[in-house]
Amino acid sequence: MPKIVDPTARRAEVVDATFAVIAESGFAAATLQQVADRAGINIGSVRHYFSGHGELLEFAMASMIERVSGRLQSHVDAVVTADQAQRAELTVKLLEELLPLDDRRRLEVAVWLEFSIAARTRPQLAELATKSAAGTRRLIGHVLSSMQQRGALRGDADITVETERLCSLIDGLSMGALLHPRTVPRTRVRAVLSAHLRQLRP
Repeated sequence: MPKIVDPTARRAEVVDATFAVIAESGFAAATLQQVADRAGINIGSVRHYFSGHGELLEFAMASMIERVSGRLQSHVDAVVTADQAQRAELTVKLLEELLPLDDRRRLEVAVWLEFSIAARTRPQLAELATKSAAGTRRLIGHVLSSMQQRGALRGDADITVETERLCSLIDGLSMGALLHPRTVPRTRVRAVLSAHLRQLRP
């Protein structure tokens, strides 16, 4: 009797293999053959689910966005339903999802950096990168607006400016922690983020 393969699960396996190859060896290394080898399947199986290299990479990038967005939304829901005393801590945890503070997030940041660089010259990835960046800014703007409404952010703070400052801080911390983990350890990343948020308080 032929083995029944769940298409959704198999695509997820291929995506995970794609992430692993990119994180270890860079974007250019994520060929169909390398991904197939990493997933432990033959290249024909990869081609069964993805028509080519471009479709695989586009699907993988979209999957990354979906995974991270799902976790962020769960944190947003937690902040919204929390009492006043818990919201500051939960807001920090929400923002920490965007930083390489454990092995999973470190892999995600490494892969996202590779995707972002590749998107500069690949239109099909550029659209996803642009939408993701806009979504991140909307989320952070919403977080800051909510802080301001509950008195946790200075009333005279310009939300647009502070959104860009916080996005730039997160980008910089992510890059530093990824490329120079000894110089920018996880404890320092958390400390810098917390210090920045404290400076925004009234």
